[in-house]
Amino acid sequence: MAASELYTKCARVWIPDAEEVWKSAELNKDYKNGDVSLQLMLEDGTNVEHKLDPKTKNLPYLRNPDILVGENDLTALSYLHEPAVLHNLKVRFVDSKLIYTYCGIVLVAINPYEPLPIYGTDIINAYSGQNMGDMDPHIFAVAEEAYKQMARDERNQSIIVSGESGAGKTVSAKYAMRYFATVSGSTSEANVEQKVLASNPIMEAIGNAKTTRNDNSSRFGKYIEIGFDTRYRIIGANMRTYLLEKSRVVFQADEERNYHIFYQLCASSHLPEFKMLKLSNANDFLYTRQGRSPVIDGVDDTKELSTTRKAFTLLGINESNQMGLFQVLAAILHLGNVEIKDRDSDSSVIPPNNHHLTAFCELVGVTYQDMSQWLCHRKLKTATETYIKTLPRLQATNARDALSKHIYAKLFNWIVEHVNKALITNIKQHSFIGVLDIYGFETFEINSFEQFCINYANEKLQQQFNMHVFKLEQEEYMREQIPWTLIDFYDNQPCINLIEAKMGILDLLDEECKMPKGSDDSWAQKLYNTHLKTCSLFEKPRMSNRAFIIQHFADKVEYQCEGFLEKNKDTVNEEQINVLKASKFHLLVELFQDGEKATSPTGQVSGTGGRTRLSIKPDKGREKSSKEHKKTVGCQFRNSLQMLMGTLNATTPHYVRCIKPNDFKLAFTFDPKRAVQQLRACGVLETIRISAAGFPSRWTYQEFFSRYRVLMKQKDVLADKKLTCKNVLEQLVQDQDKYQFGKTKIFFRAGQVAYLEKLRAEKLRAACIRIQKTIRCWLARKKYLRKRSSAITIQRFTRGYQARCLAKFMRRTQAATIIQKYQRMCVERKRYRQKQAAALVMQTILRAYMARQKYQALRRESKAVIIQKRVRGWLARCWYKRCLVSIVYLQCCFRRMKARRELKKLKIEARSVQHLKKLNKGMENKIMQLQRKLDEQNKENRLVNERLVGLETTYTTESERMRGELSRLRGVEEDAKNKGNQVSSLLEELEKLRKELSSTQKEKKTIEDWAQTYRNEMEKMVSELKEQNCSLKKEKEDLNRSIQEQSQQMTEKMARVIAEETQQLKTDLNEERSRYQNLLTEHRRLEEKHDDLKEEMVSSNVSKPGHRRTDSTHSSNGSEYTYNSEYAELEEGSRAAEDVTRGIDTSLTLKLQKRLTELEQEKQSLRNELENKEDQFQRARARDDVEFKKARGAELEYESLKRQELESENKKLKHDLAEIRQSLLGKAATGAGAPGSPAYKVVLEQLNASCEELEVRKEEVLILRSQLVSQKEAMHHKETMTDPSVYVEDVSKLKDADELKQAYMGLKDTNRLLEHQLQTQRRGYDNEVESLRGELQNVKEENNRQQQLLAQNLQLPPEARIEASLQHEITRLTNENLDLMEQLEKQDRTIRKLKKQLKVYSKRIGEMGAGQTEGQTSPGQMVDEPIHPVNIPRREKDFQGMLEYKKEDELKLVKNLILELKPRGVAVNLIPGLPAYILFMCLRHADYVNDDQKVRTLLTSTINSIKKILKKRGDDFETVSFWLANTCRFLHCLKQYSGDEAFMKHNTQRQNEHSLSNFDLAEYRQVISDLAIQIYQQLIKCMENILQPMIVSGMLEHETIQGVSGVKPTGLRKRTSSIADEGTYTLDSILRQLSAFHSTMCQHGTDPELIKQVVKQQFYIIGAVTLNNLLLRKDMCSWSKGMQIRYNVSQLEEWLRDKGLMTFGAKETLEPLIQAAQLLQVKKKTDEDAGAICSMCLALTTAQIVKVLNLYTPVNEFEERVSVSFIRTIQTRLRDRCESPQLLMDTKMIYPVTFPFSPSSLALETIQIPGSLNLGFLTRV
Repeated sequence: MAASELYTKCARVWIPDAEEVWKSAELNKDYKNGDVSLQLMLEDGTNVEHKLDPKTKNLPYLRNPDILVGENDLTALSYLHEPAVLHNLKVRFVDSKLIYTYCGIVLVAINPYEPLPIYGTDIINAYSGQNMGDMDPHIFAVAEEAYKQMARDERNQSIIVSGESGAGKTVSAKYAMRYFATVSGSTSEANVEQKVLASNPIMEAIGNAKTTRNDNSSRFGKYIEIGFDTRYRIIGANMRTYLLEKSRVVFQADEERNYHIFYQLCASSHLPEFKMLKLSNANDFLYTRQGRSPVIDGVDDTKELSTTRKAFTLLGINESNQMGLFQVLAAILHLGNVEIKDRDSDSSVIPPNNHHLTAFCELVGVTYQDMSQWLCHRKLKTATETYIKTLPRLQATNARDALSKHIYAKLFNWIVEHVNKALITNIKQHSFIGVLDIYGFETFEINSFEQFCINYANEKLQQQFNMHVFKLEQEEYMREQIPWTLIDFYDNQPCINLIEAKMGILDLLDEECKMPKGSDDSWAQKLYNTHLKTCSLFEKPRMSNRAFIIQHFADKVEYQCEGFLEKNKDTVNEEQINVLKASKFHLLVELFQDGEKATSPTGQVSGTGGRTRLSIKPDKGREKSSKEHKKTVGCQFRNSLQMLMGTLNATTPHYVRCIKPNDFKLAFTFDPKRAVQQLRACGVLETIRISAAGFPSRWTYQEFFSRYRVLMKQKDVLADKKLTCKNVLEQLVQDQDKYQFGKTKIFFRAGQVAYLEKLRAEKLRAACIRIQKTIRCWLARKKYLRKRSSAITIQRFTRGYQARCLAKFMRRTQAATIIQKYQRMCVERKRYRQKQAAALVMQTILRAYMARQKYQALRRESKAVIIQKRVRGWLARCWYKRCLVSIVYLQCCFRRMKARRELKKLKIEARSVQHLKKLNKGMENKIMQLQRKLDEQNKENRLVNERLVGLETTYTTESERMRGELSRLRGVEEDAKNKGNQVSSLLEELEKLRKELSSTQKEKKTIEDWAQTYRNEMEKMVSELKEQNCSLKKEKEDLNRSIQEQSQQMTEKMARVIAEETQQLKTDLNEERSRYQNLLTEHRRLEEKHDDLKEEMVSSNVSKPGHRRTDSTHSSNGSEYTYNSEYAELEEGSRAAEDVTRGIDTSLTLKLQKRLTELEQEKQSLRNELENKEDQFQRARARDDVEFKKARGAELEYESLKRQELESENKKLKHDLAEIRQSLLGKAATGAGAPGSPAYKVVLEQLNASCEELEVRKEEVLILRSQLVSQKEAMHHKETMTDPSVYVEDVSKLKDADELKQAYMGLKDTNRLLEHQLQTQRRGYDNEVESLRGELQNVKEENNRQQQLLAQNLQLPPEARIEASLQHEITRLTNENLDLMEQLEKQDRTIRKLKKQLKVYSKRIGEMGAGQTEGQTSPGQMVDEPIHPVNIPRREKDFQGMLEYKKEDELKLVKNLILELKPRGVAVNLIPGLPAYILFMCLRHADYVNDDQKVRTLLTSTINSIKKILKKRGDDFETVSFWLANTCRFLHCLKQYSGDEAFMKHNTQRQNEHSLSNFDLAEYRQVISDLAIQIYQQLIKCMENILQPMIVSGMLEHETIQGVSGVKPTGLRKRTSSIADEGTYTLDSILRQLSAFHSTMCQHGTDPELIKQVVKQQFYIIGAVTLNNLLLRKDMCSWSKGMQIRYNVSQLEEWLRDKGLMTFGAKETLEPLIQAAQLLQVKKKTDEDAGAICSMCLALTTAQIVKVLNLYTPVNEFEERVSVSFIRTIQTRLRDRCESPQLLMDTKMIYPVTFPFSPSSLALETIQIPGSLNLGFLTRV
């Protein structure tokens, strides 16, 4: 394709930039061949001119289309080059917050410097079992791919994690190991993983240090092999280490630290256990203060040491060894502080009593003299003699530092060895996965021997990586049958040869080390002479003769030769080593003994997996100690590196490249310069270059057809998609070299996909323009028609308005004329009325004045008459009162005299004896006397009354006379006064009248003014009152409204509070249920594991000769699976466990078996004891009955006679009382029995005496009753005793000697009985009062209701009244009938209970009778021959719904009905739940015959058999569903026929008769309920296993709406990269499977409520799995995919509607998925959009919303990406949400299940047993 076609105007390119490395620009005009420059415009609008290289004429790199930016795989980019890779990583890291990206086979991991919630167990479960291309890039995806390929290909795997310091290598390796430990499925791997992870703080403490680039930089490499067994479970691990940086122990650069362990010890020196180390601050020691940075921000070294010590303990390093390690480390610090001074130019000396050297010697257990001697001297050996030579100060100091490094290296190796011992296992390793955490390419300002070795290792790894990538590319081309062309790629073999070949750098270095006077300068000259002219990769710096430059694959590195020889030799004074070996410190001796054992010609240890030893001394036991037998560090490192490469080449490698985004550890900050350096160094760009050299873009034919269908014409589309794609490509791309057709894919050269995308965009843009043109035309025409119609409407309305205005003017003119006429008329009428009113007012006033004058005269005359009348009346009354007082006084005096005389007579009579005799003579004489006396008093009263009447008549006559005389005298006096004053009064009256006339006129004027003022005030007041009334009304309305609102708010608030409390209670209940059901699940898992271990033990014992074993109950027959057989199996398993010595860890099994055996023995002993007690009770009761009857005979006769005597006396007293009452009632008419009369008192006294006597009799009766009760209680106590002889002795004692005690006990019992009766009576009284109150309230309510009905009926017409009364009467009768029916039901229940009790008592009486008849039977015979109750035979035609079977047929029943039953045949041909009904009918018969053993064994066998069949066929949904339905039905039958009223409400009378009568099976109901919960959970698990493969494919991947979502290129990580395609599931597959589940459960008769719970769980699984995959797949987060998801959800809702399951919560479980789909489709630009999203996505967490927005990817160029600012706005708005930070939904969550009671209407007696079940041995009863 010509450049002119690509480099056109508006095309975007990348140009180099000094700051950003690459900068985006846009062409301002088309490029033409021959142009020397390009006119570009940068993104900030700046125009620049880009000069082209005149030699190469290379054009700048083209930029990929926006829809390809942010892809998961860099190889999916159309243009593969450095700026495209850098930009894609930056967009993913900064904008989308995605730290992982694929680059072909490499996973690029960028350190976010921030903890991310993407490593939890839910994420691990989401990636487990998935193909590598199906999910977003992740370290877990790489780990899953390695684990899957290990299991599938049975080939060892390796994960190579590389990167520079601070890039996150160790963290990535740790997460990979955590993934293996989680998904391997073993129970022991958790310990291994903990140990492997516990090794991290140890290795970080002793092998990590702070550098200028990283606070926790690993200064060694390690390779961890995680071993797996044949079932691919972790069994152990092994660690190899490489090239520890020993020089850091004695020297650190500025801003760096020594290894962490030294600072941890110094920070913890204050602890008591560390006092002996004599440590202090880190600045006090030379080895820890050189970097001048002893503290790391945010790190507490004391806490870190505590973590390290805990890790040591976990890995089995005890406390003493730990203190030994710390002792050696402290000794190294003290050794560094030993000061060596010059004695002369050739010798040195240590000052005496150096306290640091003293501390060193004390810590390591050596003598001060020896150590100080050999620190300043060395021994030289010749052929004949040995010399001791002094050392200068510099050499002595170097020897001291070499000793420190050597000790630390030994200590490091010892720790690694012990860590490996803790991680190793005895189980044979089947395969392993290695995790290589090794340093990346390093280049510093000063590069020494360590950097040289590191970069050498990276050259080897890069070569292996290049060969692997090349091999994969070649295999891909060959598999697709594409012509293979050799691709030129960078081969770094020349650089490797420069280093390791003969006469290479390492060879020359070893040779120089052997020279007696070899130096760094001479070695540098040899390098220059050998390689400077022969190798282009070797250079010499211009300004130095002690350095050299090597051109590595990543960059040029300058190495300083100083120190190379010393570090390569790694020599230590042998005499110093000998002194340490002679130490009394056992750990130090052990370190150097291990060093001797580790010394070998190859530098490897045979038993530790080839761990590299960095410092190896020659064997002191050998006589030959020449230098040719000593291996240098470079030689050792080369050998270990060759071994590592051999291991990696023998495995399948997986690559993780860690990138450090910036040097300042800022979260999600991307430095392009640093990133490009690392991309070049780690080989990512080389992978891109290799891919770009061939055909980097690869599409399947289906993907190409789906994506570029828009470029095809209808005639080009053929049935064969492959041929269609070929034809279209030939038309679109003319150059045949730009693409190749493989078997399943189309291969494109770089840039071709971008060209096709450009054609597709242009085609879509043209289509959009045409659509816009058509729509705009339609809109314009529609707008024109709307305007035209609007204009016509406006004209019509305008003309109508004008006409209305004219008519209105004419009407107004006419109205004005009429108004004028009437107004004038009104004025004249008003004037006339005013005049008329004035005349009438004047006439009225005048007439009123005259009337008042006349009225006043008449009133004066009337008042005078009244005064006269009042005065005369007063005088007459005064005279009358005086006369009356006098008369009364006379009467009183006379009566007083008479009363005194009578009193004297009465006193005399009272003192006489005769009077007393008369009083005591009798009641009748007294009554007669009283009657006679009363008659005399009546006569006297009549005489007094007659006298009083005469006196009153006389008084009246006299008073009238006196009153007349008084009135006459007053009249005469008044006439005289009137005549004297008449003249003067008339004159005064005349003057007064004149004054009144003038005042009247003034008053008239005043009254008129006041009236007018009053009228105005009243009008004003009325208006104010009206306003106040209106305001008050408004206030009232406002108050009423506010009151209503407050009440409504209070009601709503209370409702909310109640709803919240209810919801909280429901939540708590569900949580409790969930916890309980999780415990059941765990219990079932442990049971299954126990059974599996037991089977393994039994199977392992089969092959052992002479070992005895029983038949397994888990055989194919399965007919002997009972409780006893389980016990026998358990015993056999325990015997078998004794012979198992290796291969399986059986400690848990033995403990479980031992505990179970103890429980069985305890249960059996309790059962035997219970049977013995029952036998003793039966024998004792049989003997006691006879003795009790004999002992109680005489007492009962005496008590009966006494009771009869008391009853007769009581009757007599009652008779006397009745007679007295009758006599009193008969004489009441005469008045003698009045309450105050003496006769009444006498009778009352007699009555009280009788009552007292009656109470005494009652007390006697109560005493007798209490004695009876006490004797009954003693009798009951005797019946419950196990030894009857004790009771017989007590009775004899009571008869003979303890009668007084018995009477006392009887009295106490009497008191208790009286108190009890008093309380009972009080409660009865209270209850009676309450009932009476209730009845009274009911009567009142009934009365009110009757009155209301009566009032309503009176208002009705006669016919309606009759109808209403009839209706009322019918209602009343109906209510009475219902009440009577309730009473009848209560009586029926009472009768049934009594019948049950009667049956029980009759059986007990029968047993007692049998015991009496067989009283001579011995106890042993009674145990051997238990007595069974006699069954009354029933007629066969009356079937009672029971099935009888023999005891020996129980195994056959369980086998035919459970173990060998085929659910399909039963579900199709028979009634649902038939096995449950049959089992319950058998259980009913066992209950009917009161056989406890039979009930227990039947229930136990049933439960165990169901568990066995579910274990055997637990993966079959039909079987699990069948037994879930039958278990629930059996549970409902146990409840329905239990006899509890709560479960008998819906039963028929016949069903109530079938209730269980003897046993309460509530505990077994709980056991069966737990079994049902376990079956339900197994059903959900089985259903989940079936649905899981369908969900992602059907809900996300399959295009239900064809053509909506376009397919984008997926790069090298195609889908199904790990396994072959097994078929595609669609949404119809899911719906068919759901329908199959539903129909199966309905056929099995599963309860509808349970089906609803199952469907709810199904929909939760579908929603959770779909949402989790959506959150982990960037390619699924697009607008079109949101439409697909919403359509799929609507189909699921339609399925729910068809099944009638919309209202129970299944739809709500899909709410998070629905909201996620809506989130993909809504606008995501403005703040209003953010608010709408926050209010819409209530079911999604903040992490999920942000994740979807970050993953949102446009499929077409017309869609826009979500801006970073919008995502931050969403995060700000959702900051206050209180929710879990978990990203994924818990797919393992199971809603707590409930089993609502569902009674069956099926009658048991109607059930027929089909012959196909082979249950002919059952007999209907």
